This record gives sequence, C-alpha cells and structure tokens, in this order.
Amino acid sequence: MPSKKHIVSGWLRILFGLAVYSFGVHLTIAANIGLAPWDCLGMGIAQHTPLNYGSSMVLISVTAVLIQLLFLERIGSATILDAVITGNLTQLLNDYSPYPENHSIWLGIVLMLFGFLFISLGMYLYMSAEQGCGPKDGLLIAIGKRMPKIPIGVVEILLWAVITFAGWLLGGSVGIGTLISVFFGGAVMHLFFDVIGFEPRKLKHKSLSETFRLMKQ
Repeated sequence: MPSKKHIVSGWLRILFGLAVYSFGVHLTIAANIGLAPWDCLGMGIAQHTPLNYGSSMVLISVTAVLIQLLFLERIGSATILDAVITGNLTQLLNDYSPYPENHSIWLGIVLMLFGFLFISLGMYLYMSAEQGCGPKDGLLIAIGKRMPKIPIGVVEILLWAVITFAGWLLGGSVGIGTLISVFFGGAVMHLFFDVIGFEPRKLKHKSLSETFRLMKQ
C-alpha cells in the first residue's frame, strides 16, 4: 500500500516530468520547421478564437479528459496537473525563449528530434508515478489499450496523423517538421521506451479518489 510520502514524492516526480515534457514541446516549436500535431491543432484553434496557444492547449486537454471518461479510464493527479500546467508552461517558455529564431532546416530537425526525446523522458517520469496519464497521452494509452497488438508508437503515429489533419484544416502551421513529428515522434518514443524497458499500457494508475483516500489514512 503506497504511503503518504510515496504519494507526495510521486507528485514531485509528476511536476518534474511535466517540466521536462514542456521543454521538449518548446524545442519542437523553436525548431520553426512546422508544428508538431497537437501544437498545430492548438495554434489552429488560437487562430479562430480569442485564446492564445496555452489556453487552446488547456481546452484540448479538457476535451481529451472527457473522452477518456467516456472510455472509463482513470483520471489521476497527473491528468489534472498536465491539463493545467503543460500548455501554460510551454507558452511561458515560448514567450521568454533565449534562442534567436531558427532558419536552418537541419538545426530545426535536430531541435525537433531532441524535443521528441525530452517529451518521451517527461512521459516516462510522470507516468511512472502511476497517478494517471496526461490528457493527450492518456488518450493515446486509452486508444492503445483497445489496439493491444499494435506497438504504442504506431498507435501514436495514427493518432497524430488525425490530429495534424484537423490542425491543418484550422490553419495550423504544417511543414517538414510536422511530417517528422507524425512519422518519427512515435518512433523516438517507442525506441526510448524499449531501451529503458517501459510499457505504459501495463501501469496501474491510481485515480484522484484513490489518491485522496490514501492521503487521509
């Protein structure tokens, strides 16, 4: 039975993992060679609403959580923290980015690949706390559970292709980086998870109610 100390240390792990994840997303945007799928959708929504990128990503996260509830997935602490923090933290990193605007395709590709690596590391850090998945990653895992014979990286490629198409229809920036994201983002994640022996579909996440019940004991 997890202790209060274990739960609190899990929260710290989640916060650190989300910071790493946000930095990875920031790198894919700073690459300036086309937005990754979720960012493309977020920017597309921002073009048609009063919302900025960060607020658009919060809206996407809330929608992803609602879909997971329909799938009867557990919503945990990480789900709520991701929905509130990741989009806004990425917006903050974008606003105060110390890098000059990138105009090199090759440097952009390198930045994007490193971004995928940081995103995968962030996913591992906060998912391994077993207090829920982030909204977008939780949606990936929920779909992946229903396609158990397909590698999780391939499931992500399929999901990202759909998200990219929706973002493009809304006017989100699509470029070579978007294609790299769709076809290599999932591959980097799959390879990284394979190397460290991590299978997110096998985790036993605690719901919010279970976490609070443990904290009261």
